[in-house]
Amino acid sequence: MREFTAVEQIERSIDKKFRAALWKPFITAIKRYELIREGDAVAVCVSGGKDSFLLAKLAQQLARRTEVPFTLRFLTMDPGYNAENRAKVEENAGKLGIPLEIFKTDIFDAVAAMGGSPCYMCARMRRGNLYAKARDMGCNKIALAHHLNDVVETTLMGVFYGAQLQAMLPKLRSANFAGMELIRPLYMVKEDAVRAWRDYNGLEFIRCACRFTEYCSADELENGGGKRQETKRLLRELKKTNPEVEERIFRSIHNVKLDTLPGYKRKGREVSFLDEY
Repeated sequence: MREFTAVEQIERSIDKKFRAALWKPFITAIKRYELIREGDAVAVCVSGGKDSFLLAKLAQQLARRTEVPFTLRFLTMDPGYNAENRAKVEENAGKLGIPLEIFKTDIFDAVAAMGGSPCYMCARMRRGNLYAKARDMGCNKIALAHHLNDVVETTLMGVFYGAQLQAMLPKLRSANFAGMELIRPLYMVKEDAVRAWRDYNGLEFIRCACRFTEYCSADELENGGGKRQETKRLLRELKKTNPEVEERIFRSIHNVKLDTLPGYKRKGREVSFLDEY
């Protein structure tokens, strides 16, 4: 019996050990939300973290097996990584067998000069650059690696800090790039499963590598300030007495009872229960 290569062993871990936790919810989300159609050209956006590299690997395996043919490109934007982080991204791409196409921007420098909310501005600028590059490459979709926990946390943050019931869609059309669409194939995958896959295969990925956080320890990044980290900590506490709390919140955004709400917004228009009372 021949020995499997390192890349093959990682792929087998998805097919075997993590099939139920990773492959099944990945495929379920693609089918349930109709994320990929025949003839699509998808740019998988790889930031260098565990989530985006897993997405790249899952998408690569799907493209090899699917009966619905589509094409893939693996796109990494270097927004100003230091040499160590850039090398780590390239090293992990080699370990996973992902043919990255890397392009350079100066987003970190631009955000640092702006002041204000660096994470918000960085995310907006990254997405715009990814849309533009993917379009130039002939793609009609970009795939981002937001997972189930991101969806749940965003929902809670909207309630706690935004005074609104707001979730995160599994796909949406770009408002600024005609014909382009954003998809989230990890929409039903739990972050704990991503971590387990990473640790099982002995992989190490970069975290947020901007100059605001590149000198922080792993513990500081995981338990530091910020509304999202506060929400993560709250969910960890809730899970101690309600282990299914994340799944229940996730299911709740698919089961909204509009008849019980005094008001809501639809395409920017405010609707009151009094309109039909």
